[in-house]
Amino acid sequence: MQTAFLLLPTNAEGKYDEVREKILHEGFTDVVVAGGDGTISSVVNDLRDTNVNFGLIPCGSGNGLALSAGISKKAARAFDNIFSGEPVLTDAFVINRHFSCMLSGLGFDAQVAHDFAQQKKRGLITYARQTYANFLKAKPYTFTINADDKKVDTEAFFISIANSNQFGNQFTIAPQASLNDGQLDIVIVQKMSKLQLLFSLLHQITNGKVKERLYTKNKVIYYQTAKLVIDNPGAAPLHVDGDPKDTAASFDIRIIPNAFRLIRPLKTLAQAK
Repeated sequence: MQTAFLLLPTNAEGKYDEVREKILHEGFTDVVVAGGDGTISSVVNDLRDTNVNFGLIPCGSGNGLALSAGISKKAARAFDNIFSGEPVLTDAFVINRHFSCMLSGLGFDAQVAHDFAQQKKRGLITYARQTYANFLKAKPYTFTINADDKKVDTEAFFISIANSNQFGNQFTIAPQASLNDGQLDIVIVQKMSKLQLLFSLLHQITNGKVKERLYTKNKVIYYQTAKLVIDNPGAAPLHVDGDPKDTAASFDIRIIPNAFRLIRPLKTLAQAK
């Protein structure tokens, strides 16, 4: 049995007509993406209707999707997983016209993403510096969230809409999130003092659980839903899978169950079961 492969560059437009032609007319079965969460999301969005399997070699600053799926950040191990792993149906979601396969957000973390994108040097150290700088000047934004016949008017530093449990770099913002449970995990970090914000985030990272009630004592709201609408009168900035995007006055957000097949390590799948 012969195996054919091609090495092709990614592009800023997220259009892969040549790859699509190869898949449809030459029988390619797998697309392996070497890049960060934004690159992965762009490729998956354009090619997921071809029913190929997607493999990941994480090369980004955060690599949240890979970490959530148990894929090693070491290139050799990630490459081995392409051949030894198993394709698993994986959810994604849309936020207005944007496709997201991992995590999107409004507010503080999105401002970090916007500033980080302007830096000449990338990597964890640069990201940490931008996070610290933005933390010092962070302000809450006004939001109205409608989900499951419940309405919440709040001021919040940020809102995360998560399909995975990761911000990236092992920073777990939504501990209960699953890549294929048909649910989005919504984390709303409300207005509070900066000191309380630090302790609340630490509690969320280590002990976060899906709550039946919306309001919690530590001012972090965490719940699951398949769809929601967020009104954004304060024009909080937006990121989609770590990439900065133009914001909007309102966001219609909904899960896409079983959106694509992600090749995951067998060991991780066994642990999940």
